[in-house]
Amino acid sequence: MSAVPSVDARVRLVQHTEHPDEVIATAARVCYAGDTERLFERRPGEARELVARLCAMGHHSPLEHASFTFYLEGVSRALTHQLVRHRVASYSQRSQRYISHDRFDYVVPPRLEGRTVRAGEDEVDAVEYFEETMALIAERYAALNDALGRSGERSNEDARYVLPNACETKIVVTMNARELLHFFGERLCQRAQWEIRRVADQMLERVRAVAPAAFQLAGPKCVQQGRCPEGERSCGREAEMRARYLEPHSGEDGQ
Repeated sequence: MSAVPSVDARVRLVQHTEHPDEVIATAARVCYAGDTERLFERRPGEARELVARLCAMGHHSPLEHASFTFYLEGVSRALTHQLVRHRVASYSQRSQRYISHDRFDYVVPPRLEGRTVRAGEDEVDAVEYFEETMALIAERYAALNDALGRSGERSNEDARYVLPNACETKIVVTMNARELLHFFGERLCQRAQWEIRRVADQMLERVRAVAPAAFQLAGPKCVQQGRCPEGERSCGREAEMRARYLEPHSGEDGQ
């Protein structure tokens, strides 16, 4: 038994509120509408204008009426431990109790590339060392599952204690547009870990395609707030981040 090669994150937008910018605009209009007869007529151009104005003013409560559901795979348990801290959301994750992990995919931190590890008297490649460790864990997991009687859920739930944070998982995530703006503010920040930053980048790319007005000003906190709130811990790249996220989205920069 052994672990299988490493994987990369993949994000799919599987469902969303139909015409999200228009739904948000309608929710905003109802607050001030004396005449509601034409309230639900489709007015795409006007809706985009209104939603962009709401976001610029920071009036975000109407954004809660639009929701987005994503399917994430090729991500690590380390990532999902961070993801589920965003509480205004719904999650359904692949179980390590119901699914045996004798062979598991895993995520390799890219900063290991080009580095070496001292192993006894030798210096070995850090990525190879990491992959060998994953294979060893898979073997130990299988052996422990055997010792526990290989009884499915009952043995999986205890054997999984040896599984690493690198272990690949799959998760369905639903957030409304307001929470997504908060999520992007936190997880597109350069101080966020590389993996969740890459996933957040993919999520932003997907939602901008269907709700451009709602996410026009989306990005890390320095973009949304016009300044970095991290003080002396700032990455010092505010201008770069504003250029990147306030212009057409260009994808993750690697680290």
